[in-house]
Amino acid sequence: MFKNYIKIAWRNLIKNKGYSIINIGGLAIGMACFLIIALFVNNELSYDTYHEKGDNIYRVVHHNGSEDIDDQWIWGNAPIGPALKADFSEVIEKVQFSGRSDVLLEYNNNSFQESNCFYVDDMVFDVFSWPLISGNPKTALEAPYSIVLTESTAKKYFDNEDPMGKTVDGIGGRANDGMYTVTGVMKDVPSNSHFSFDVLLSMSSFYQTRPSIFESWGYVDFYTYFLVNDNFNLEVFQEKMPSFLKTRLPEESKEYYYNVSFEPLKDAYLNSKAVRQPGITGSLSNIYIFAIIGLFILIIASINFMNLATARSMERAKEVGVRKAIGADKKGLIYQFMGESLIMVFLSAIIGLLIVSICLPWMGNITGKEFVIKNIFNTNTLLLYFGTALVTGLLAGSYPAFVLSNFKPVSVLKGLVSSSPQGVNLRKGLVIFQFSLSIVLIASTVIVYFQLSFMLDKNLGFDSEQQLVIDFNYDGAIRENLETIKNEFLTLPEVSSASASRTVPGAHFPAAGTNIESKKGEMLNYDPFLYEIDVDFIPHYKLEMAAGRAYSRDFPADTISSMIINEAAVKEFGYANPENILGKKFEQWGKSGTIIGVVKDFNYLSLHEKVGPLTLRYEPGSSRFLSLSIKSENMAAAIDKIENKWAELAPHRPFLYSFLDESFNEQYIADFRFKELFTLFSFLAILIACLGLFGLATYSAMLRTKEIGIRKVLGAEISSIVTLLSKDFIKLVLISILIATPFAWYAMNKWLNVYAYKIDISWWIFALAGIIALSVAILTVSYHAIRSARANPIKSLRTE
Repeated sequence: MFKNYIKIAWRNLIKNKGYSIINIGGLAIGMACFLIIALFVNNELSYDTYHEKGDNIYRVVHHNGSEDIDDQWIWGNAPIGPALKADFSEVIEKVQFSGRSDVLLEYNNNSFQESNCFYVDDMVFDVFSWPLISGNPKTALEAPYSIVLTESTAKKYFDNEDPMGKTVDGIGGRANDGMYTVTGVMKDVPSNSHFSFDVLLSMSSFYQTRPSIFESWGYVDFYTYFLVNDNFNLEVFQEKMPSFLKTRLPEESKEYYYNVSFEPLKDAYLNSKAVRQPGITGSLSNIYIFAIIGLFILIIASINFMNLATARSMERAKEVGVRKAIGADKKGLIYQFMGESLIMVFLSAIIGLLIVSICLPWMGNITGKEFVIKNIFNTNTLLLYFGTALVTGLLAGSYPAFVLSNFKPVSVLKGLVSSSPQGVNLRKGLVIFQFSLSIVLIASTVIVYFQLSFMLDKNLGFDSEQQLVIDFNYDGAIRENLETIKNEFLTLPEVSSASASRTVPGAHFPAAGTNIESKKGEMLNYDPFLYEIDVDFIPHYKLEMAAGRAYSRDFPADTISSMIINEAAVKEFGYANPENILGKKFEQWGKSGTIIGVVKDFNYLSLHEKVGPLTLRYEPGSSRFLSLSIKSENMAAAIDKIENKWAELAPHRPFLYSFLDESFNEQYIADFRFKELFTLFSFLAILIACLGLFGLATYSAMLRTKEIGIRKVLGAEISSIVTLLSKDFIKLVLISILIATPFAWYAMNKWLNVYAYKIDISWWIFALAGIIALSVAILTVSYHAIRSARANPIKSLRTE
């Protein structure tokens, strides 16, 4: 019997190739999308889960600002780590990383600037599961000038040599320049880690250079993690912090607000609200969005299956009637049609697997994730996938199976089969659901596109066009000759201006404890961000002055006793008018004097964040970057000239450059990946929804075949018949527009809240989404309407 069912099912698939391709193909695309999204979501949720002691690892969150304005930072002071370990028995071990360092490493005349380095405590391998291939994990980072390389980094320097015990020359890091001994080689950090690195340097190397900052509660340069015992209770531990800080904080640090809280390691990637992270963070809202889209795509594909199967029911009505007339029972027919549904679903599932296997590398490029074939072909994934296919097949095949098996043989053989009102309403409801979702996705895609375009096109308040930035990583020889080097570059006709600074917009910058004179003459403490710049920075980047003046060579005192701030700092420091803060006193990192100017706010951060208080301090000796404004139609030739000039001026340094607009926009990589994924899956969801409408249009045209024939015999025009068949679907799409608009508006308003600077959602976006959906629906339905209207009426009436 089952063999016979399979044979009949296969014959029906072969006989109706077009129907089979549409039905199986649509479901295959839906299941492939579901699997890809499931892999993506699973990857996002897997961050930092590979650490064996991960459930017992926490990190410190530093709270600055005030009790009303709580700025949460992961980047903080050094003393907090040793103090927590000393004062609390539940803290087994602490591991601190210095802020990310850039170090020029050289071996055998091969030099590379490693931009992904951390100085770290020697117990790091006891807490985190980063296995060493070579070396002793307990002592590898114990001695000063010890270095541990990842496997890929070691390969870059030493190729097939054994790197253990060899020395590399380190230049330009936070610790003293010197020879570092390779004491360990570790496996590359897994891609699902909330921060990664290529090089680890012993913290004792850093300590030898600047021991004082390890005792300073006000100096920010460390990420602190700690391992706790199994009895650790986070809520109880948090309650102990006020008394702990009251005891531990020195008196000078109690003058400003400071508190700490703690995050489990498992929350670092998706659930952290803090800034100054050591690496990338994900978006929990985006995961929810993609998970919902994946589920909806699967539901839409299942709905299509039901609609297309129902549309085919009229063609098989006589088959059912004949089978029931010669003794087939309802149960057997249900088994047959459910079996056919399951066969089609499992064919779709297999094709879906092939689609995913082919598209996986491409999806990896779009998402930036590391997807490999073995992630698909493992037991858990396959069980989930085919389990989903089974459920989908049972649900999708149930309605057609019960509809077909309920046909009465007498009515069928007399040609009196018609749709029930319940069936008609169900199908209409499914179309409304599909197109409501489609309109939400269309409107959302348009909003995502315009928001990201707004971010790229917004005037950031500084000149970012054709700004070539050279990174010389604090090189002492270059800093001592900055003016000479700048003047040499200005001799090139392609270079119109030059400036040196510690940071540039979009790059890393510090914060600085700063005392500012208040209106009452008191010196109040703040923690604004800090740009250390030269005299040419403000005119070079075309920053506008809101009050006062920029630094000038005509005022020698600017080098030692002047400061410029931005408008956000003016407000933070308690002044409404920028003019009123001019001449007020400041004290910052060993320098004191008066404020001489206020620049208009410029977006030195991404548009996710509002412009914060910023001080621009005259300190060319702290520079790391050289910015050159390029004016040339032949950019490649200009870069060659600049590189040749750099080789003359700094032969010991590699020519590392970037264009400011490109590096600044790297902050939006996650946003652009989200846009690409969202657009792709939205398009596929809409495409699959159209297949469902196509199926329903087929079904409707088949039901009204004789009616159309009679109308044509009586003289009806093709246009009137097309209108007759299309108007019901147009009504359904119009209802979908009314349902989808408020949902789309609410959802996208929530999504836009992650941006400090965002577009306004206009009514025309939803009108456009509705027009697109309506156009797609009309085009989809018109195919069958026109085909039915042009058919020979004699054929449709012949059986009467």
